Amino acid sequence: MKTIHINEQFKEDWTRVLNHIANLFYEDSVIQIEQDGSDMSIEFNKSIDENFTISTFAKLIVEGQEYTSDYSIKYSTEGTEKEQNIRMKRALSHVMLDVLEQYSGMTQQWGILTGVRPTKLYHKYRKEGMNDEQIAAVLKEDYRISDQKIALMKAIVERQLTVIPDLDELGKEISIYIGVPFCPTMCAYCTFPAYAIQSNRKAGRVEKFIDGLHIELREMGKWLTEKNMRITSIYWGGGTPTSIEAHEMDALYKTMFDAFPNPGSIREITVEAGRPDTITPEKIEVLKKWGIDRISVNPQSYTQETLKAIGRHHTVEETVEKFWLSRNSGMNNINMDLIIGLPNEGIEEFEHSLAESAKIQPESLTVHTLSFKRASEMTRNKDKYKVADRDTVGKMMQMATDWTAENGYVPYYLYRQKNILGNLENVGYCKPEEESIYNIVIMEEVQTILGIGCGASSKFVHPTTGKITQFHNPKDPAAYILTFEESIAKKIAILDELYS
Repeated sequence: MKTIHINEQFKEDWTRVLNHIANLFYEDSVIQIEQDGSDMSIEFNKSIDENFTISTFAKLIVEGQEYTSDYSIKYSTEGTEKEQNIRMKRALSHVMLDVLEQYSGMTQQWGILTGVRPTKLYHKYRKEGMNDEQIAAVLKEDYRISDQKIALMKAIVERQLTVIPDLDELGKEISIYIGVPFCPTMCAYCTFPAYAIQSNRKAGRVEKFIDGLHIELREMGKWLTEKNMRITSIYWGGGTPTSIEAHEMDALYKTMFDAFPNPGSIREITVEAGRPDTITPEKIEVLKKWGIDRISVNPQSYTQETLKAIGRHHTVEETVEKFWLSRNSGMNNINMDLIIGLPNEGIEEFEHSLAESAKIQPESLTVHTLSFKRASEMTRNKDKYKVADRDTVGKMMQMATDWTAENGYVPYYLYRQKNILGNLENVGYCKPEEESIYNIVIMEEVQTILGIGCGASSKFVHPTTGKITQFHNPKDPAAYILTFEESIAKKIAILDELYS
């Protein structure tokens, strides 16, 4: 942890932004008002003149050594109070990033951008009428994003608009996320709702959860039918939705199709079968019965010691076996996930994972960079999990970029997370025309995502203004069982107001 002292008290949200910039260089950094004798401090100056020009200056002092930076930008209007606040935060971020890059020798490829959805920013400027060259200039000058990352953003946006030509109109439709909160075991890096299914089944919580989910599907389906709402995509996640039994899956899918309007117009349905040890021939037959052929079978790594270290109890061989079982049984769109930077993995191990992926050639490959999520086992016990350094992680990401291009994959969605190794990103690659519509719409926040089930988050996007309202179902199955009816009522009230 690094403590950085500054020379004046800023607004709370300004300090928070500066903290985000510091965290790009030093994990869990702390910003404090300067104290005598501090070994690392930054002095800021800032001003706004009558021509709407914002100027900032920073001087970093470390053990008597000084690093300085200045930045200014002219705006054509005074802007609202909110806009002025955003502009000043951005200008302060510029000079703070610059002096920390000078001192550390690090270059932040994403510049001052610390948000989750970089491509949403690209879409924003596109919809304002800017061309690619103008957008690139803004991203480079105003955000300090590298040419490489700008090119990645551009490629992804072009792919998204090819796949979903009506992307800008999708606010009139809705997508749905359905959460099933059970897994065989909990992975060390995971913070999703993932409760051990065997102990919860013994306690009777699995059956009670499923009973509640049937009710929620029917009640939300009733509202959707009354409004004749078109559904763009449905995603069954969790947890691992294939943790439950085949007959339980079958009954839930029947309820879904009976309850939801215009099922034939749904563009895509995905079932997250991420844990290979949950996939059986019977469950695949259920998926085929309901016309669902997009699933995830996630290796995360093809090194057995890694799987053991992160708490995944399946074998590498089982991953391959279940992939081919799914493929040969008619699953025509299979996604697989790899994670860069898992404990004790470096260049050699990731190279092996890519080589194994080459043998399988799934329709899509999502490359995640390990993120230390606050509530995960890995974050609570960091000393136990040795992960790759920044340079190694960067090389592994470049390996993934090169490998996907060589094997005919294209990038189609992107997101970032806090505390992500190397300040990198997660990228979804796919064979052309095998893109996941759901992944695009949730990342670009172009439409409402209605969350149903345990741990499901609803993100209500106003179809005209784009304003976002969120609502979260309880993560714990016991809490969900007690409160799902109350959650239904609250979500319907929000939907009524949004689509009245």
